[in-house]
Amino acid sequence: MTDKKIGELRHRMRLEAVSRTSDGAGGADETWSLVAELWASLKPLSGEEGLEADRVAGHVTHEVVVRYRPGVMPAMRLVLGARVFDVRAVLDIDERRRFLRCLVEERDL
Repeated sequence: MTDKKIGELRHRMRLEAVSRTSDGAGGADETWSLVAELWASLKPLSGEEGLEADRVAGHVTHEVVVRYRPGVMPAMRLVLGARVFDVRAVLDIDERRRFLRCLVEERDL
């Protein structure tokens, strides 16, 4: 994967982190805030369909590659327009701090 070309990073994606604040009733409100805007490549990996809570639900996984940046972790998400991708794993390609390979799952909205 060391031969990744910068020109392949053609999608402008938002990297967002969640913050939780108490709602005063024992629960928490989630808000997502922008961490960075990144150029990324987006490649579908797999898809499946199954029953969840008496309805048909699909799961689509993708590989997102971005230039290396510290602090990217599975608790974050990537956003492309109206599409939301939950980060499941973050890998430093070749351990060279040049690119990150993020394995993500697209949210069913």
